[in-house]
Parts: sequence; C-alpha cells; structure tokens
Amino acid sequence: MAGNLVIGIDLGTTNCAVAWADTSHAADALSQPPVELFPVPQLTDPGEVRDESLLPSALYLPDSKDFPEGSTNLPWGGEPSVVGTLALKRGVERPGRLVTSAKSWLSHGGVDRSAALLPLQAPEGTPKISPVEASRRFLDHIRKAWNSKHSERPFEQQQVLVTVPASFDAVARELTQRAAEEAGYNNVTLLEEPQAAFYAWLEANPKWRDQVKPGDLILVMDIGGGTTDFTLIAVTEREGELNLERVAVGDHILLGGDNIDLALARGVEQQLAAKNTKLDAMQFHALWQQSRMAKEKLLEEDSKASDAAVTILGRGTGLVGGTIKAKLSRADLESTLLDGFLPVVSSQDMPMRARRAGLQEIGLPYAADAAITRQLARFLRQQASTAEHGAVKRTASGLAAPTHVLFNGGVLRAKLIRNRLMEVLNNWLRDEGVAPAEVLRGENLMHAVARGAAYYGMARRGRGVRIRGGVPRTYYIGIETAMPAIPGMRPPMKALTVVPFGMEEGTAHEYPEREFGLVVGEPADFRFLCSPSRKNDQAGAMLDAWGADELEELAPIEVTLSGGDGQIVRVSLESKVTETGVLELWCVAKDGRRWKLEFNVRERV
Repeated sequence: MAGNLVIGIDLGTTNCAVAWADTSHAADALSQPPVELFPVPQLTDPGEVRDESLLPSALYLPDSKDFPEGSTNLPWGGEPSVVGTLALKRGVERPGRLVTSAKSWLSHGGVDRSAALLPLQAPEGTPKISPVEASRRFLDHIRKAWNSKHSERPFEQQQVLVTVPASFDAVARELTQRAAEEAGYNNVTLLEEPQAAFYAWLEANPKWRDQVKPGDLILVMDIGGGTTDFTLIAVTEREGELNLERVAVGDHILLGGDNIDLALARGVEQQLAAKNTKLDAMQFHALWQQSRMAKEKLLEEDSKASDAAVTILGRGTGLVGGTIKAKLSRADLESTLLDGFLPVVSSQDMPMRARRAGLQEIGLPYAADAAITRQLARFLRQQASTAEHGAVKRTASGLAAPTHVLFNGGVLRAKLIRNRLMEVLNNWLRDEGVAPAEVLRGENLMHAVARGAAYYGMARRGRGVRIRGGVPRTYYIGIETAMPAIPGMRPPMKALTVVPFGMEEGTAHEYPEREFGLVVGEPADFRFLCSPSRKNDQAGAMLDAWGADELEELAPIEVTLSGGDGQIVRVSLESKVTETGVLELWCVAKDGRRWKLEFNVRERV
C-alpha cells in the first residue's frame, strides 16, 4: 500500500545506499518488519543498465562526443544522466568532467555552496554545477530508480529519511534538505549518520539489552571515503527501562579513504619516478583510482598476497604499448596505514596544526593532520569532555572512557584498521586504569547507515527503539515589552521558553494561547537566550525577570522577514527541534502565513 513504507538513504561522500521497510508488514504494532536493501539501477557501461547494491556518488558531465547517441538512456526516460558506476569509469579517462565529493563541498563554509563550482579543475569551457545540484541529481536518480521498480508504491508517497554527518552545520543541513525537495521528495527527514549506524546495530540485535547496561558509553567511529565522524551514545536507565542518549558529537573532519588512496598513489608515483617514468595529471588521477582498488584487494579478509598490480593506460596513439605497470606492496600499504594514518600515540597527543601558505588554491578544507588516532584523542579529551551531560563516563584526567565501540564506514571494513584503532584506544584506557572497550559487532558497513535510517523510520512509528537526544539546555526567545519610549533606555525584555530542558529531538510545541507582534518587511533582531541551570521551565512559560547568572544571551539573528513594509503582524509561535538538532521557531499568522527562524541547539555557544 502507498504510504506505508519508510525509505532510508545514505547520501554518502563516495557511495549512496538505499534500504526500506514496510510498516504494514507486521500484524501487531510491536512486531519488527524486516529491513531490505534496494539495489539501485544505473549505467555500468554505455547502453548497459544493472542493479547494483551501491550507487557511487559520482556524476559525469558528458559532451556531445562522449557516448553513442541513446547509450546513456535510462529505463525511466527523461533527460539522460550519467550517474554512478559509468560516471566513475569515464571520469578516470576525463577527470575534468567528473563530479565527486559533492557532500564534502556542501559542508565547506568558505565557498558559496550554491554556486557552480564542480568539477573544480574542469577545463575552460566545460560546464560546472553546484554541490547542491550534484546532490539533487543523486537523489533524483534514486527516486526515479525506485519508481521504475515499484510503480505501485510511488516514492513520493513514502516517508524518506536522508542521512547527513553529525557535524554538518545548519547551512549544510538546509542545503541537503533543499536538494531533496528539488529532487521531488515530499516527505523527507534528515538523520545523523552515526545515529543511523547505531540504529542498524539495534535492528541486527533485537536483544541489545543483553549486551549493554546502564552506565555504558558507546563510541561510534564512522570513517568513510571522505570524512571521519565520532559520536558518543550513553546507556541510561529510566523507570526500570534501558534508554540510549546521544551525548557528544565531534567536528566534521575531512579525512578518510580518499586521503589513504592518495597517499598510496603518491608512493607508487615515487617508485615510477625513480625509474624515469613521469605521469601527467590525468594518468595520476587514474593511478589514484587504481591504488584504491589495489588497497581493497590487499585488505580483503582472506588475502595473503604480498602485492597487487597497478596498471595505467598510456596516452595518445601508443595507448596500449604505452601502458604503465607498477605494484602496491603489502609492506608499503601497512606502513602507510599504521605509521601515517593510525600511529600509536598518547591520549594527550592532539592533532598538529600545519603552518599554511598565505595564498592557496580554492579547495576542500581537509584536515591538516592525517593521523586519525590523534583526531580521536582530541575528540575524547576535548569535545566529548565538554558535553554537558552526566552520562559521559570520564577518567580522573578527563578522558571520555567508552565501554563499547561500534564501527561504521567503508574504511573500517579492513580488520587491520579496526585492530589498530582498538589497540590505541585500549592503551589509553589501560593507562587511565579503566577496563578495555569491547567491539559491538555490526552488519555490512557499506549499508549500515541506510538500513539504520529505515529502522529509525519504523521507530518513529512505534516499531523500534529510539535513541534519546534531549536538549541539554533550556532555550528562550526574547520578547520586547510594550512600554513608552524612555531616552537612552531600551524597552525591557521578557523571555519565552521555546525549548525546555531535555526536549526530545523530533518533537514540537505549540503556543496558540499566546500572541505576539512580528515585525515584517524591515530588518529586525531576534534575540535568543539559553540556560544550563534552569531545568524546570516548561514550554510556553514567560520569564519576566531572572538572576544575573541564570540566562546567557546568544548572538542575535538579524533578518528581514518578507510580507510587508515595516508592519506588525499578530502571530502565535510553534517550536520544533529537528532530528539534527536545529530549533525551528515558526511564527504563524491567522491568515495562514508562516515565517521560520532557525537556531542550532547543539553548536557550542
């Protein structure tokens, strides 16, 4: 039946994955419908469409001579679009027309993310698109692919959950939402990737309460192709029931599998240079991709090979005869991984800050320090330790001390990498006199986020366990008092409680009994305040006065709301905290007009 499905989409930096569940499948509300993967139809070669378990997050911008006419047509018709596997294949040959890492560009606050930037190194005259448009095309491909296979259950009528990094800023979340809406998504919710990965573990482990207990602290390590994310989830107890609460989220770190592949490619390039073989930019791009495939072969669970072949096609008329052959050795791979990206360090070792040149190329803000272990130390020492939550278990020196670890992301499929991370983490815990952390066994790391998003969609309908993420402060909106003007004195301000302490993400409050005057059509300041100490103020409570240390005023939001010319419109208020930690404050007029203000309740203030 239409409308009974939940569809989870992992909009990844390197790959996209899709999973779904039918909430009408089970007869009683406590039963758990199965989560199923959706293989995504895509072009794998010109004129050939196959269903693949992953959709590479790659978009190729062809010219008129790239493919034979009709060879890029898709089963659902419409404008041909080269997305996925074929895009990657052709992009190796013509990297100036390949768009990748669109998701990382969405998080880059140093550029106009709606501007036509990609491909960054496109030759002059080559068309470019924005990171938002690239994301829209991936999401549009998924929607149309679904409808081609499930026409009786249209995508547009289902609840869709799209995942984003926990560390995405408010702009990146808004742009992702916009890309989804422009792709025809009618009922879309954003969900954090580490939470989705944990939901996948819950789905795979119905008896999860037998594996964790109150007081446990679970570290989710998510290392994908482009980013590294860390999250802490606490196991708590309320009224005799175990609950899960997300208590700390790390920074958005542009460091992942792409960095590893590039380092390996540079190593092979140096071997070739020693033999007087030089590569041009296009050949090096091909070497980068070949190094990734060689790495994956050597890191396969049962692989005992001492090296893997790397082959780069020649250029021009000597295409075959000019083929360049090299090898990636296991010894070089392990040295690059263990010494460069996963060194054994102290928990006191923080990421190094490289001195930067005054002028730089425009590009992504990659992490200056490639050591993932130092990035983890920083998270557990600094970000996790500043979490305002008593459930964060810490050592005497202030180190957040996980009791369990859940891995997610394609990089962590390699046992070598998982083992080194656990070795380093447990060395830190041992030095602090704390018991070692245990690994929570998950499922296929490439599909966990999509599966977890689908499970979360069911949990919202009462078919699963939800992770609590109560807001750790009380938030208020400033209300200017109506009084006669007094020279040199601003009218006093009252404070309306819009987010009470502990308000669950994904929930909302309405205040129809209170009306206020909203300034529209001219610049106005909206003043927000917060309090970590006032925990009993209920939603809608108005404070006329408060102690000097009780409330902290945050940076005001200056905005001009459309719809008038300095008019005052009578409105009531609605507040919602989204699943990604954004306070949406809606001002609602009696004639149906609505204005939205946004504030991130997770970012440090």
